[in-house]
Amino acid sequence: MNFFERQAQARRTSTRLVLLFVLAVAAIVLAVDLAVLVFAGPHPGLLALATLGTLAVIGLGSLFRIASLRGGGESVAQSLGGVPVPEDTADPSLRRLRNVVEEIAIASGVPVPKLYVLEHEAGINAFAAGYSTSDAAVAVTRGALDRLNRDELQGVIAHEFSHILNGDMRLNIRLIGVLFGILMLAIIGRKILEGGRGGGRLGRSVSVILVAALLAMLVGYVGLFFGRMIKASVSRTRERLADASAVQFTRQTAGLAGALKKIGGLHEGAKLNDRADAEEISHMLFGDGVGVNGWFATHPPLLERIRALEPSFRADQLEQLSRRWAQEPPQGLQEDRMLGLAAVPPPLPPADSVHALTPPMVAAQVAQPGADDYRRADSIVSTLPDELRALAKQREAVLPLLLALLLDEDAAVAARQRYEIAARLGQDLAEQAVQLRAGALAGLHPMLRLPLAALAFPVLRLRPRPQLESFTDAVQAAVNADGRVSLFEYCLARLLTVQVTESLDPSRHARFGRRKPAAVAAELATLLAVVAQAGHADTAAAQRAYLAGLQRVLPNEHRPYAPPANGVLALDGVWEALDALDPLAKQALVEGVTAAVSHDGRIAVAEAELLRTICAVLHCPLPPMLAKA
Repeated sequence: MNFFERQAQARRTSTRLVLLFVLAVAAIVLAVDLAVLVFAGPHPGLLALATLGTLAVIGLGSLFRIASLRGGGESVAQSLGGVPVPEDTADPSLRRLRNVVEEIAIASGVPVPKLYVLEHEAGINAFAAGYSTSDAAVAVTRGALDRLNRDELQGVIAHEFSHILNGDMRLNIRLIGVLFGILMLAIIGRKILEGGRGGGRLGRSVSVILVAALLAMLVGYVGLFFGRMIKASVSRTRERLADASAVQFTRQTAGLAGALKKIGGLHEGAKLNDRADAEEISHMLFGDGVGVNGWFATHPPLLERIRALEPSFRADQLEQLSRRWAQEPPQGLQEDRMLGLAAVPPPLPPADSVHALTPPMVAAQVAQPGADDYRRADSIVSTLPDELRALAKQREAVLPLLLALLLDEDAAVAARQRYEIAARLGQDLAEQAVQLRAGALAGLHPMLRLPLAALAFPVLRLRPRPQLESFTDAVQAAVNADGRVSLFEYCLARLLTVQVTESLDPSRHARFGRRKPAAVAAELATLLAVVAQAGHADTAAAQRAYLAGLQRVLPNEHRPYAPPANGVLALDGVWEALDALDPLAKQALVEGVTAAVSHDGRIAVAEAELLRTICAVLHCPLPPMLAKA
């Protein structure tokens, strides 16, 4: 199952989630009505009031919880007591975590997520939360940092990145809101009973209220039943897929299997201290943080997950590990030193190299990073100049750094761009961008531009909202300063704008598309024409590239090659419609754009980065694909 098929499955799961929610609400309402009938008799008015009241409590509870999570992954991590990991941390455990996450983000083709640590949790666990890659947050427990070695930590983080890439996060965060509404009656009943404890005689009215609260809490267990059923039905299959993706990604099974063994062999396991929090997010966790087994388990049995990675592993081996670790608990950093340093990553391909490529190969790689992609990410991280990596993590340097990536090589165009930036963000910042373009960014390898932007994104998100809005305005002004801006610069600017916009209001931009290619034929033709024109000086060759792409995405429709007069700026009107395509239609779109970029079957490094950028704008993250070419 590829990325697009998983996205389609996630959309179907969302529909099933709505149906299960309706069923759960109906069961809770029925339970409340039966309680009213038993204690008050058949009074139609009272039954109607009880029904409406129950619906209101559930609906308002769900809306309240969903609204409280509008901030996306960051709000989920903070609500659980997550502590942000500083960009420039000197703590060895935190530095190792940040390095692992940065490498996996680059290999995946997505922005680096925000990082949090649950400092007071000794169990080994982690989760990813958010509505999209632009607002994603990854949180790990202190136990995971202390007990796991680097390979094991890689396996856990790669597992969480699978949830980020495949659309699981937005489903998970919506599930939190749905489940909160279902459990509202139990929560209200429990709070009232806790408040009513104490000595003294109780008046009749107070006694009635406490009895009603007890009934509400009992009825709430119906909600708990359905809540756990919903989580189990949604979660278990996706956990198996995430394990498989993590192995594909990190090129070995030992890391992920080792993390699972430590969960099973250590006393703390994967349990979270706060059971209420763990219950709410249990479907999001790497390991079972609650301890529910059987039908309502959100995760496959631990031994089953280990055997999927190591078929010969036995239960008695886990018991042996448990006895050994009871005497001497594992220390992750110490194990790293014993394992030695990683192998030197391979060099990046020359900037002028070309590689063989096919559209199905590219579509198959979207959000499916593999061993070669991870090695390529190692190369990218090690090749990025230290000066640029440092600038990407400095709060005051990140804006000029990103804007410098957009400055044109033509001096006249760059001067106009500098004027537009200065008008919105100040002369000093504009001058810094110009200096960076001429200095630290001069001659930067094409494969390093997107990773540099990905590393800078977490720091960019820390800027105040008004400044981010001015930044996106400056980005658009720089792109539109002159029609001679390259297609890559245009698409990079669009990608930055999309990521910033989504991070400011995550819940507004979370959706699975439903449109078909025929409904957006004009927009598809415009994109393919612009891509074909940008890659070919010869009109006849550009037309052949355009037709090759059109044949992939709209095989039964004839649209003549007609490049727009305003060039890349014509793309301003196509992105929203194309991003609304259903997942399987996006697969055809990615194949069509690939065919247009590489109609001769070969692709240069710069063209590959253009393709990666277009895919990222359309929320189809593409790994460093030249690793597999």
